[in-house]
Amino acid sequence: MKKVMALILTVLLVLCAGCSTQEEKKEVSETVIEEISQTESSKEAESSKVESSEVTGESSDESSEKGTEVSEESDISEESSSAASASSTSIGAHTGTEREVYETSEDGAHAIEADGETVSYEGIQVEKTGSSDGENADFYGENAAVFATDGAELTITDAYITTDGSHANGVFSYGDGTTVKISDSTILTESNNSGGLMTTGGGTMIASNLYIVTQGGSSAAIRSDRGGGTVIVDGGYYETNGKGSPAIYSTADITVSNATLVGNVSEGIVVEGKNSVTLNDCIVIANHTQKNSNKSDAYQAVKIYQSMSGDAKEGMSYFTMNGGSMTSLNGGMFWVSNTQCTIYIENVNFTYATDDFLTVEAAGWGRDGSNGGHAFFTAKNQIMEGVITVDEISSLELTLAEGTVFTGSIISDGETDVIIEEGAVWILTADSYIDSLELLGSLDLNGYSLYVDGELYEG
Repeated sequence: MKKVMALILTVLLVLCAGCSTQEEKKEVSETVIEEISQTESSKEAESSKVESSEVTGESSDESSEKGTEVSEESDISEESSSAASASSTSIGAHTGTEREVYETSEDGAHAIEADGETVSYEGIQVEKTGSSDGENADFYGENAAVFATDGAELTITDAYITTDGSHANGVFSYGDGTTVKISDSTILTESNNSGGLMTTGGGTMIASNLYIVTQGGSSAAIRSDRGGGTVIVDGGYYETNGKGSPAIYSTADITVSNATLVGNVSEGIVVEGKNSVTLNDCIVIANHTQKNSNKSDAYQAVKIYQSMSGDAKEGMSYFTMNGGSMTSLNGGMFWVSNTQCTIYIENVNFTYATDDFLTVEAAGWGRDGSNGGHAFFTAKNQIMEGVITVDEISSLELTLAEGTVFTGSIISDGETDVIIEEGAVWILTADSYIDSLELLGSLDLNGYSLYVDGELYEG
């Protein structure tokens, strides 16, 4: 595990410094990803050996031409080919593919647009220059390199997609009934408000084995905005390098499995309002060092909130993580404000930067006095540690389910109810304050005091 974490940290340190181009970053990151994969494979093999010894006792379809198209066959340049080339993990676009090029430099235009049609592309190169601004780009798809709308069914395989203008998302799915399926592709964006995958207005995005790196602010690798939709991602590598650019920003229902998600200066994951993120066997790395707003002083790996901008409906937010790992390189793990949320974690390997595990509090969003957070947090088969903080206008229902060990403390000025189920344990690391306790499992005071509804708990 130490070797794996060292390799993960290498991804961040190398990608943030010493690489002047996205292509260089991709070469380095793929090498490290391969090493991580090989290390994990070795660990699994060793584990299998141990288990075995314990048991045996021995050791080209029609395409849309909306936007400007260059209908010629070409290779990616040598430098770009190096960037798109995958290691043995085969992430992103294939190397050595002869590619038809679709390009546009017109502000607001698309290199590829699918409008109410069923269309497929394979082995293409998409180059988008030119900029836009405002709602038409962020909500309705203007200026995206690849755009699908009005019930289109767009399938993309083995594409190399770049944008360098502002408000230039890579691939955009807009509207109810619109579906984009993209696989084995690379998306690189350079400027602000330029996400990798973008879904709004009820669209659907289904992606697998992508390599996405964004450089600008407000440019999540997996991004949604007003009207949300459904996003399903399997496999791949997703990295952001700009302020306000988590690896995932959800105003939709987003499920990601078997992927690496890196926020180099922002959170790893943000869920806004009545929306969800589900992670299955993912690696999440957050180095939240730059704030996108002065409304909160906190830094965190996972942020769940309601901005009141109108981009996300008010209601219950959901964050679920099954397996995998989450690393915070700066700040706490979970932060909740101005929304209700349900958080469920199971078998997640945490690496901490601070002892702030979960903070539920009011900040600068919402109406003063009624803008606290309200969290239902359940951990099963989970090892976790740190401090849980709940402010006076917030609430928490914490359930430690079977197989969970929480080593830490709770400081609550709001309403905090703790349920310790059979097979779970809470080990105190400081005096703690809660409102109610349902104890079916184990409680280890560890020399500290627990106050329940203002009274000293004596067991």
